Amino acid sequence: MTENHRQPINPESPAPPRALERMGLIAVVVAILIAVGGLLLRWYHSHEVIEWTDAAAVPTVSVLTPQRGVTGLQTVLPGNIQAWYEAPIYSRVSGYLKNWYFDYGAHVDKGQILATIDTPDLDAELAAALATLKSTVAQTKVREAEMEFAKSTYVRWRDSPPGVVSEQERESKKADFESAQARYKASLADVNSAQGRVDNLKALEGFKRLAAPFDGIVTQRNTDIGALINAGSSSGVGGAPQLFRIADVHEMRVFVQVPQEISSPIHPGMTADLDLPQYPNRTFKAVVATTSGAINESSRTLLVELHADNASGLLQPGTYTEVLFDLPGDPHMVRIPTSALIFREDGMRVALLGPGNHVELRPVKLGRNLGTDVEVLAGLTPDDRVIDSPPDSLANNEVVRIEDGPAQASSRAEAAAPAVAADPPALRKAE
Repeated sequence: MTENHRQPINPESPAPPRALERMGLIAVVVAILIAVGGLLLRWYHSHEVIEWTDAAAVPTVSVLTPQRGVTGLQTVLPGNIQAWYEAPIYSRVSGYLKNWYFDYGAHVDKGQILATIDTPDLDAELAAALATLKSTVAQTKVREAEMEFAKSTYVRWRDSPPGVVSEQERESKKADFESAQARYKASLADVNSAQGRVDNLKALEGFKRLAAPFDGIVTQRNTDIGALINAGSSSGVGGAPQLFRIADVHEMRVFVQVPQEISSPIHPGMTADLDLPQYPNRTFKAVVATTSGAINESSRTLLVELHADNASGLLQPGTYTEVLFDLPGDPHMVRIPTSALIFREDGMRVALLGPGNHVELRPVKLGRNLGTDVEVLAGLTPDDRVIDSPPDSLANNEVVRIEDGPAQASSRAEAAAPAVAADPPALRKAE
């Protein structure tokens, strides 16, 4: 009976309620774990991005140390070459140019005649002055004879015995003698005046020949045969132009304006090199002769005069040249690249790397500009660590990172923080 009433088990029959509850609980736990894992992964990525952002916000800088001393400093300044002596030649008399004997570039000796001038007006004045002198001399001889006659008459009346002539007659003869003597002296004065006029005109006659004042070369000839010549120079209103220009070029003077900041090492006896544009492959030597001894207030420069031998005759007056000075360096001076300078409203600054990689903006006083480098007169020591090419936004006491060199970067790639140039972790994850 028991076997007859036993029911067979159906495999598709619904599960018991307890099994369903267990399966639902497991599903809830799995969902919670997935949600928590997603939150943790998001938090991890966000934290990684924050770390990358903080690392990227720290400036990466390169550091250098100031160099001590300057060796082989060469300063190039513009200069002007002038002749040892140079003089314009003007005429002292008016007339017409009769002839000239030397042209441009001709070498002349002192006293050689450059040109002659025909002066008809001056010749006529001289002839008239000579005639006046001759007439005055003849008149003076007459006055002298009259004076001698009056003198002898007066002496005769003066030495006459008492009672022979009256006192009145004696005084009259004395007055005649004194009058004749005065006329004679006046005539002598006229002779001296006429002689002075003749001497002056004869001196001017000597200027009809233009002579070279010193040995040199003719650098200008501004006249020709038959040209009207006016006496005087071009300095006055309506003055005549110069007829010739003579330059003594056996030795040349070179004038240079040296800036005040580099003028202290310049001294007499110092040598310099001259570079001329027309001789690109040749250098000429010059020696500092003297300085003006004062700074020009308008340009803040010192006028320096150098002398250069010109035995070859290649140096020419009026030439532009570049003067190269080899200035001595100061072994105690420090220099840094110009790229390390910071221009701020409160003055020139240099960024230094201090303890804990903190930035210190220190004021400095600059000296000479050496091109890519600059001298620092005050504010730096050779032991300071200077930041090269600092960012414009760099602030005092800011923390920076020192840039790794090529060798250090490869050996510390794994230990170092993510590079600033790398992509954020979130972007790498998304890729």
